[in-house]
Amino acid sequence: MRLPAANWIDRLGRCLACAGLALLPLVASGATEEDPWEGFNRAIFTFNDTLDTYAMKPLAQGYQKVTPQFLEDGVHNVFSNVGDVGNLVNDLLQGKFHAAGVDASRLLFNTTFGLLGFFDVATKMGLDRNDEDFGQTLGAWGVGSGPYLVLPFFGPSTLRDAPARIPDGYLGPYPYIDHVPTRNVTFAVDAIDTRANLLSAEKLISGDKYVFIRNVYLQNREFKVKNGEVEDDF
Repeated sequence: MRLPAANWIDRLGRCLACAGLALLPLVASGATEEDPWEGFNRAIFTFNDTLDTYAMKPLAQGYQKVTPQFLEDGVHNVFSNVGDVGNLVNDLLQGKFHAAGVDASRLLFNTTFGLLGFFDVATKMGLDRNDEDFGQTLGAWGVGSGPYLVLPFFGPSTLRDAPARIPDGYLGPYPYIDHVPTRNVTFAVDAIDTRANLLSAEKLISGDKYVFIRNVYLQNREFKVKNGEVEDDF
């Protein structure tokens, strides 16, 4: 029976929905059209950044220090392989059938020949990984991103992308792992692995960290939703 795990996802969804409703009346001085809740967002950003500074970043640094590179790469590949399930489903929802074929092939080859994804044999075969999620699917269906929104623990998002995490959550492994300790350990390793892969990108941050991350996130999301077709302003 998988009800407890499903309830965990449902509670997360309700929390995100309530957070969105609570934000509606908030107006920050100096807020921009894309970020009308900047005051609230900065407060959540500060909370997340503090948590990262004193917990996630040290854990990620320690993980990289004690984990052999081949093992770190393998763990990252396993989680990426699991993520290809969500890529495949969102490919189909967006009508990207060629991309769906590629991601289905990646799942097949990496899960079998790649030993559950530990080795990324598909990329070496020329099957490059796609990166799709339900937020992008909503964007492809014509749903606007809405205001920028910083979520506790999860970080940068938008009013469209935040609730889109709920269906994406059901495409991951966690709702289907009944053993709570196993689920918690897997989730923790996934989070630390994700943070470790961002360590090298920190040197690129300049100026106001909040503004830098916001702009990069929004530009990256627009780029992905439009499949790399960026409008020329000139």
